[in-house]
Amino acid sequence: MTATEAQPHEQRGRRRARGGPVRDVVALALLPLPLLAALAPMAFAGGGTRRWFGRGEGQRADAQAAKDAAAEAFYELDTAQRDLRISLETITAVDSSPAARKAAEDYAGFGRRIDEVSQGYITAVDSHDLDRDDLDGAAIARARADLTRAKEELNRVKGELDRFAQGLGPLLQSAETQLARLAPSVERARQALLAASNGLDAVRAQGLRADDLAGRLAALGPELTKLNQGAGQHGVQETIRRADEVLRKAEAVRAEAERLPGRAAEIDKRLVSLRTRAQAITTRAGKVDPVLSELRRRYSAACWQDLQQVPEQAAQSVRQAETKLREAQQAREEQRWADATSLLATVRALLDTVDEAVSAAGDRLQRLDAVSFDRQKEIDRTRFAIRDAQRLAMTGRSTPDPRHAGPLDDAVARLERAVAGLEGRHPDWWHFLTETDAVRQTAARVVQEIRDARGGAGAGGG
Repeated sequence: MTATEAQPHEQRGRRRARGGPVRDVVALALLPLPLLAALAPMAFAGGGTRRWFGRGEGQRADAQAAKDAAAEAFYELDTAQRDLRISLETITAVDSSPAARKAAEDYAGFGRRIDEVSQGYITAVDSHDLDRDDLDGAAIARARADLTRAKEELNRVKGELDRFAQGLGPLLQSAETQLARLAPSVERARQALLAASNGLDAVRAQGLRADDLAGRLAALGPELTKLNQGAGQHGVQETIRRADEVLRKAEAVRAEAERLPGRAAEIDKRLVSLRTRAQAITTRAGKVDPVLSELRRRYSAACWQDLQQVPEQAAQSVRQAETKLREAQQAREEQRWADATSLLATVRALLDTVDEAVSAAGDRLQRLDAVSFDRQKEIDRTRFAIRDAQRLAMTGRSTPDPRHAGPLDDAVARLERAVAGLEGRHPDWWHFLTETDAVRQTAARVVQEIRDARGGAGAGGG
């Protein structure tokens, strides 16, 4: 509250009746700020062309100068208070932190002190009419002293107010930064919603419903309403947060709408591809029975027993895949894109399983034929892997590391046992192949361990 607003009503009425400079000052104080600024030089010019004559002319001029200086101090304090109030309103509109709340409380305390010194100034002006011709020297001296003291009090409080305003710098800068973000954030959110709506229209024009995307976009309607209601109702920080959230969700809808035609085309392509693959695997699965018959005729039961269920399992998996394909086709027609994609992934997994099982039977027969015709090639291949690992283990050493020598010695013994197991009328060729595979894996693991150890040592030494 300004000083003029704080005056008792009857005191303001008394000053209006008296006229003169006191009335002028109070009238100016009641004017709006822009008009007050325009009129200030005239009001504080000491009475314009008024001239005094007589023995107290110098004293009266000094008192009038003190009055003008006090009026100028009063105007400057009032202006500083108005500016600071705008700054506080900016801060409190954005910031609800303890620091901002304390600043508002401190400002209220300044308001009370400003009212006190402003009232002191007005009382000093009211108490001394310097236009009276019968003023004696003592009265003029008292007027000058009272007005000077009022000016000093006004300046003191203004200095405190200025220091307080400087301390608000970081809070004010942060608030202004957020306010500067407000309008652009809201506008970007609105534009994103418009772009998402246009994107959906374009998709629908291609015969795609995009119901899920339309629902997500419709859910943003209430958020847009709140954005339009503005920060005055919902707060600056909350409005910026809401605008950013709307922007993110609307852009996601727009991006998915743009991808939707390509996604539909990709699903169509995968439907055709997987249907063709299912047909091909069905044809291949029909050849498993002859392969199993050959295995049973030429090799011991241990070589083919684990493959006995392949034909039945393959047929069952293919039937499941075909069922899922039909479901995926229906989901595609109903434009349930997520369901269609999930079902196609299931179809692919089923066909991969069938493909692996069907291939396993043919691969088994080929490998058994090859090793039964020439076992030495498999033996030599495995021994080479062991020797390669042994040479690496001995590189730069007089004796191998037990951590490497032990597994390699076990691998040699395992290979010898596998070779010995081939003796007899009906050898288990499949056991022999699985053993040689395991021995080579052991040798490869030892090689990797040696290289990792030496690589780590080299890095540490570098």
